[in-house]
Amino acid sequence: MKITARALNRATLARQSLLGRESLDVVDAVRRVVALQAQQPAAPYIALWNRLSGFDPTDLDAAFAGHRTVKATLMRLTLHAVDAADYASFRAAMEPALRGSRLGDVLFRASGLTAVETDALVAHLLEHADRPRTAAELGGLIAKRMGAPMDSGALRMLRACAPLWHSPTGGPWSFGTRPSYIAAVARPGAADPDAAAAGLRTLIHRYLEGFGPASVADMAQFAVLPRTRVRGAVESLADELERLEGPDGTVLYDVRGALRPDEDVPAPPRLMAMWDSVLLAYADRARVIPPAYRRQVIRVNGDVLPTLLVDGHVAGVWRAVGDGIEATAFHALPDRVWEELGAEAGSLVAFLAARDPRAFGRYDHWWAKGIPGADVRVLPGG
Repeated sequence: MKITARALNRATLARQSLLGRESLDVVDAVRRVVALQAQQPAAPYIALWNRLSGFDPTDLDAAFAGHRTVKATLMRLTLHAVDAADYASFRAAMEPALRGSRLGDVLFRASGLTAVETDALVAHLLEHADRPRTAAELGGLIAKRMGAPMDSGALRMLRACAPLWHSPTGGPWSFGTRPSYIAAVARPGAADPDAAAAGLRTLIHRYLEGFGPASVADMAQFAVLPRTRVRGAVESLADELERLEGPDGTVLYDVRGALRPDEDVPAPPRLMAMWDSVLLAYADRARVIPPAYRRQVIRVNGDVLPTLLVDGHVAGVWRAVGDGIEATAFHALPDRVWEELGAEAGSLVAFLAARDPRAFGRYDHWWAKGIPGADVRVLPGG
């Protein structure tokens, strides 16, 4: 079966609850969308505001506080919010990459620690992270164990490699700039290839549920894992997957019976959070980001700006200003679309007002450097 580019776009939007806000429990919503990019504290909240009707941010606060939704370093070696029930499998899948990138980093190698010594340190750290610990406290525990402080860079790599969850510290979005950590409840062995393989199979299946149909290259990009590993996992799942042909002839995979709406289903405008997963989940990002706009959205240092989604595709960027939302459209938009974006902006301003009216404000320097646009409008709050 061949599938068009537009049908792929609509499949992604449907599974990511972006064809219409849905009435879902917050934990169920996070599980449905698989993973929310979370290195910026406000991002998961705005991502769910885009997807859920009547979203109450205190529900996500409670999910984080109760460790039903957890924030940890996972796919793409960066922070994601995921369902706690998914964490162990996702962590197992990522274990080889996390160990290779963090413990293989020059900052950690300078410590001179062997693999056995490192594993002992991680075990010691986890034993004492049975309650929330600050980075300074974790550093103190390691220093006491080693008899001397560990270099800050090496400690950062060790901390990133350990199976730790971020523990809420308060502030407008549960997590502040000074993180606190707690040991993950369920975690794989440090060097268990069977657990890593089983975890990757689960991760691939869950990814396809939330982002399919997709190619091996897309799956590898989502996690930043070698394509050989991903291909092996896909082959082992062959009986559970359906093969499709993409618009350019690429082989795509999907879970059987997955939701794939008609390509003509309308897609309402949305004001997407920074680093929203739909922008980063594919090797072929043209599914959502027109190639001509990619550099304007994904900046040279990896920052992914808050975007205007129009008819399912990126059409510009936005930022909070004063009592409104400044929207920069990359091409001319019809008056009807501006009216719909205005309604979204009014809702977003009201949502942000109680917590952080200038969400993502630290990234305004990109606007100061200049963002080319066909039309810039300030959409007032309601």
